[in-house]
Amino acid sequence: MPRSVNAVASRARRKKILNKTKGNFGSRRNVWTVAKNTYEKGQQYAYRDRRNKKRNFRSLWIIRINAGVREFGMSYSEFMGKIHEKNITINRKVLADLAMNNPDAFKAIVESVK
Repeated sequence: MPRSVNAVASRARRKKILNKTKGNFGSRRNVWTVAKNTYEKGQQYAYRDRRNKKRNFRSLWIIRINAGVREFGMSYSEFMGKIHEKNITINRKVLADLAMNNPDAFKAIVESVK
């Protein structure tokens, strides 16, 4: 009796990964073992960086708020402490956007906190 290897499923499994490595250079796109390693490493980076993106944006927002608040003679930590004290619930993302794109509204918030 001949050996059953299910070549159809094996080829489909390989083809699926080779299609996902299409834009890569050289053997990274068409040599099975290299392509598989490339694809798996890319997925690891994607997983890690979905989390890092959140950290990076929070850091950017803090930098922007700090720059906006410095014009009014305060530091970021002073400002955030007073904002929490006054129970103003605006998150850092919105504060950073106001500091950059709507300085008048940001100034009003800073004045209300002072």
